[in-house]
Amino acid sequence: MVDFSLWDIMRNLLLAARWTVALSLIAFVGGGVVGLILLVARTTRWTALQRFVALYVQLFQGTPLLMQLFLIYFGLALFQFETSAWTAASISLTLYSSAFLTEIWHGCVKAVPRGQWEAAQSLALNLGEQLRYVIFPQAARVAIAPTVGFLVQVVKGTALASVIGFVELTKAGTMITNATFKPFVVYTCVGLLYFAICYPISLYARSLESKLHVQRT
Repeated sequence: MVDFSLWDIMRNLLLAARWTVALSLIAFVGGGVVGLILLVARTTRWTALQRFVALYVQLFQGTPLLMQLFLIYFGLALFQFETSAWTAASISLTLYSSAFLTEIWHGCVKAVPRGQWEAAQSLALNLGEQLRYVIFPQAARVAIAPTVGFLVQVVKGTALASVIGFVELTKAGTMITNATFKPFVVYTCVGLLYFAICYPISLYARSLESKLHVQRT
């Protein structure tokens, strides 16, 4: 057993928390880029694209993130791709995030009144111009709060990356527990650090939602 002080435990957990934040940002930004592409594909008049995106969303929303991590980490190895835990976690969480963000944003696009679509069409705008200049700016105001709120789920989802060996906050907590035999102290610190990361994001999402609600009324 290693004799760690509370400061030693927190210091090591804070170092690991950097990777939790980094992985969360990669998954959120990457998922946003992929999600935006899928959203555009879903708003086209091509039925095949719409069905593909709908299937994609259902696939990643309807299966556990843990299974997706295993499939990416071990599945790519079957095709002779050497995949690190960092790469597998980034890919899995990006695809997972993109599915949810696509669904969130699609709901916000559908919330735009039909009259706005008709007005854009009457101006002889093509679909890309309709989305860029008329629909997306209005949908974005509705989407900001739930999008920021979803970031909390992404942060908590990074904990599952520990099962494939990625050393983030949860994995570091397990390693320190195995060395110190102080699970209550260590996991209390882990929980507090997750709370310190997620709570400000939740507050910000609620604040945005309140401001946007006031503006709409």
